[in-house]
Order: sequence, then structure tokens, then C-alpha cells
Amino acid sequence: MFWPPTEERFYFETGDRKLLIKIQRSLVHQEGLPKLPVPPLKQTCEGYLAALEPIVSAEELDHTRQLVGEFLNGGVGERLQKGLERRARKTENWLSEWWMQSAYLDCRMPVAVYTSPGVVLPRMHFQDRQGQMRFAAKLIAGVLDFKKKIDSETLPVEYLSGKPLCMDQYYQILSSCRIPGPKRDTVVNYAIGKISSTHITVVHNFQFFVLDVYNSDGTPLTVDQLHMQLEKIWNSSLQTNKEPIGILTSQHRNTWGKAYNNLIKDKTNKESVRAIQKSIFTVCLDAPMPRVSDEKYQSRVAAQMLHGGGARWNSGNRWFDKTLQFIVGEDGTCGLVYEHAPAEGPPIVFLIDYVVKYMQRIEMVRSPMVPLAMPQKLRFNITPEVKRDIEKAKQNMNIMVHDLDVKVLMFSHFGKNVPKKHQLSPDAFVQMALQLAYYRMYDTCCSTYESASLRMFKYGRTDVIRVTTVDSLNFVQAMQDPAKQRVLLLQKATQTHKNNTYNAIHGQAVDRHLLGLKMLSIEDLTSMPEIFMDTSFAVAQHYNLSTSQVGSKTDCVMCFGPMVPDGYGVCYNPMEEHINVAITAFNSCEETNAARFAQAVEGALLDMRALLEDAAATAQQ
Repeated sequence: MFWPPTEERFYFETGDRKLLIKIQRSLVHQEGLPKLPVPPLKQTCEGYLAALEPIVSAEELDHTRQLVGEFLNGGVGERLQKGLERRARKTENWLSEWWMQSAYLDCRMPVAVYTSPGVVLPRMHFQDRQGQMRFAAKLIAGVLDFKKKIDSETLPVEYLSGKPLCMDQYYQILSSCRIPGPKRDTVVNYAIGKISSTHITVVHNFQFFVLDVYNSDGTPLTVDQLHMQLEKIWNSSLQTNKEPIGILTSQHRNTWGKAYNNLIKDKTNKESVRAIQKSIFTVCLDAPMPRVSDEKYQSRVAAQMLHGGGARWNSGNRWFDKTLQFIVGEDGTCGLVYEHAPAEGPPIVFLIDYVVKYMQRIEMVRSPMVPLAMPQKLRFNITPEVKRDIEKAKQNMNIMVHDLDVKVLMFSHFGKNVPKKHQLSPDAFVQMALQLAYYRMYDTCCSTYESASLRMFKYGRTDVIRVTTVDSLNFVQAMQDPAKQRVLLLQKATQTHKNNTYNAIHGQAVDRHLLGLKMLSIEDLTSMPEIFMDTSFAVAQHYNLSTSQVGSKTDCVMCFGPMVPDGYGVCYNPMEEHINVAITAFNSCEETNAARFAQAVEGALLDMRALLEDAAATAQQ
């Protein structure tokens, strides 16, 4: 029987761009998506020099200008550019494999804090295990309902500026897991194959369980059935003295790679690890954390999502290599942490919005009493060597917990409504506030990273919007001087930011192109071009501000660690009338302080609003 394709439409906004979503088969468009272009070499070289202008000295810039000229005209750049264009013709996406490796799989820092983002959901109103079980059961049912859309390829296709976006990342986030290697990790996806996974893993008091979430006829368990199964898990994991095997996954990747090979020498351990890796996702039933004041609550939960709070709290109640881990605390805290290699924030947040809406809708209906098998507890044989590895991981995790400085700013004065009223892009407005805050604290500006989605292209991931520009520098300097045309400079800076954003999402930014040229020269085994050995290149890549806008309908906040030891990680969700901002820094760096930066951001946002309103009032007189 042939069904005509039905199509519903609805809109929601991400930052300043309306995203049109059409509900139709999501992979229909995949084949027709354009390939990621290779930008013209001259354009990238000019863009690179423009990006350096506000962040390096005049002498350094002159030196780099010379090197760029040689690269552009001396034949080396041209040869690499041709090689890159050849690669683009031969592959589906010239960048994606290189990016996955260089940004994630080759990276040897721990995934916890350093690369895995956390998401804090609004505080729930339960304070006991009953509420925790009910919430977890509904959440699992919601994710399984979302999975049904992925499996049947009826996921809404997202559109940006009238163009369909690549939906591939949605197919990478369930039933996948990162696997450590001694020098490079891999990601396995068990959703792609003959037999797809039918279980999730649940971890409570550091003990892992396999929970089958489908009946024998293929229907998902009801919320009521899931609730009963979670009760069984809870009751058979009451001991709190178990070895936190999961904490091993928080180690430096080389250390974990060695410990992993040692752990899976044992057959039982290997089977248990495989069961976790193959599971659709993981649910972490966390023990309650020490109470803090309402003002500190969001920041404490953000830290809990990133690292679990330390070895004596919930850091062992995780498998950090698992792509999706939902965290439900007995004290009403909830959220998730995700391993970054397979996907960016927007698909994760889209999943959250879907699940939250589903949970508001669904009621617990008493199910017919079909006896369900006891969820299987995963056994681990802890040899003295494994025990030593666990002890080392606990020590390192506690150092990491003490080092991470987290501050969540719930900015309640205004949201997207103010910049929109003054015809400014909300994203550019927030970014200029970050620039102003940084300048006021350090009397200089720095290399700033904002991620831009390349999902207009097949298998597109991200590129960089370089936020610090000559125009942003002119604006932040003018803010110290009332005699300057500050409103005009703000308008100019935000417009430049908007143009840079447009170029980045259309595959015309600078950074990934430079990465491609650099990777190619490594693969060709030719000598590394001078521009990549230059001080300016190191400065450009040292992002003291690593930022991302992750907009959602749910009032949540995403957070991630800084990119560099003396930097900040800043993730923000601009809602209509307020802005959620999560700021991280490292305590081991004396110059950075998340709370001070949050204060500076709040001051910058308020001053920028005052600037616009004063100008508007003057114009009306």
C-alpha cells in the first residue's frame, strides 16, 4: 500500500534563526545534501590574518603576513589545496574523519570534564527513592519513544534558512560507546547491524545491571513495568561498599587504555563490559549529594553532571565512555552527560526537549501483571591489579573535582527579547557581552571559539566562529569611553559576528580549512609548512574563551570544561526572558575565576542593555 507523505510544520527558534521542522522521513534528504566545500585558499589566508589582528602584536602579525604570503604564492599552499580538493571529490566529507580523530579519538585527556558536556535539567520535586524511580521510569519510556522515531526514520527533518540539515548524528547517539586504545580510541555503534540492542544499563551504588526494555513481542515496557524493574534493581544493590569499577573510565585515555586491556583479560569482566557498551543508553541512579544553598544549587548540579562529585559520591556511578548517560539523583537532581565524539549538543538537546515533553504527557498506567525476569547484575572480578587501577582513578578523579570551578549564572533580567527589540542578533549580543566581560577583567582580548554547525552538509560537524574581531575590540575599548559612538560600534561588531556566523555555517570559515591543509601535509610526510609552526598559529589555537550557544525549549543549561588550562568554558541558552549561562574554569589557574567572570558577564549584559535603551530614549526626544 502506498501512503502519500504527510507533512506537518512547526517552528522553534535557535538563537536568532528560526528552525523550521517538517515531520517526514528523515533520511530521504540525506542523499541530496551537498558536500562540504573546500573554501578558496586566498579567502582563508585573508580570513586567518583578519582573525589574528586583534589578538597578536603588530610585529607578530607582520611576521605571519610574510609566512602567509610565502604559503599562498610559493607553491606549498597551492599543492595542499589541490590535494584537499581531490580528497573532497573522493570522499563524502573531506573533514569528518579527520575531525573525529584529531578532536576526540586522538585526544588523550580524560573525557570527563575535558570533552564530555553535561546538561542540567530543572530541579524535580521529589526527594526520595520513590520519586526517583518514577521519574527514571518515565524518562526511559520517553527515550525509547524517541528511539522508535529514529528506527522508523520518521524523525523530524530540521531546516535552517530553508535548507535541510544532516540528520546523521541522531543515528549515532543510541547503542554506541567509545572504546579506549593505547594511543587512539574508537567508537562502536551497535545500532548499525543485524541484531540491534534491546537493553539499557542501569547503575546504582556503583553496581551495573542489564535491563531489557522490550517485551518478547517487540513492544517497549510500559512506565509501570519499568518502575517495577527499577525497584528490583534498587533492592538488589543496597550495599554501598562495592568497588566503583566505572571510575576507571574517567582516567587519562592512555592509562584507561592499559587498565581496560587488563580488565577484559578476565572472561566475566569482558562480558560485563560488552553488555555496557552494547546497551542503548545508561541510567545512573545517583545517591543524594550534600545539600547546598539555592544560590549554589545549579552550579553544584552542573559539576555533578560533569564528574559525579568525587570518588565518595557519584563519580563511580558512571561509565564515561557511554555516549548517553542520564543521571537521576535521589535528591531530585537530574540531567545527563554525553561522550562528545559521535555528536554535538543540538541533537542531544532536541532529544531532551522531546523526552521532557513526553514525560509531561505520559501517565503511569497499571500494566497487566506479566512476570518479568529479574534484571541481570553485571559481575566484575576485581584482581589486585584492577583494584590498584581503581584506587589510582579515585585519586585522579578527586584531584579533577577539586580543580574544576563551576558557576551557573541564571541571568533573569532579560533574554532574547532585548536584543531582538533593538534589531540585534541575540547570539551576537551575548558573545559581545562575553568579550566585554573578558576585556574588563584582563584588559586585553583573547582567542575565542564559538562552535558553528556544519549540518547543512552531509556528515557535517562543526567549524569555528572566531568571535574576537577588530570590530569587537573597538566596541569593548569604546565601552570605557562615553565620548565614543558606542551604540554604532556595538551594532557594527554584532553585524560582523552575524556575517562570520553565516560564513561558518555555509562552510566558509577559516579553522577547519587550515586543519585540513595541516592534516594533509602530515599525511604527505612533507615538511610542515611554516605558518603552522608560527607563534601566531599557537596563539590563534589557544582559546581562552571556548563558547557555545545551545538553545533549547526546556529550561536547561549545558556545561563543559575549558579548552585550555588558563581559559573558560562558557555555554549559554538564551530563552525569551532570561539567559542560562554555565561557566567553568580551573582552580589550578590563579588568573581565572568562574564566579568573577559570571559577575563580569552579568554586568556587561546590563550595561549593554542600558546603552541601547539610553540611545533609544535619546532618539525619541
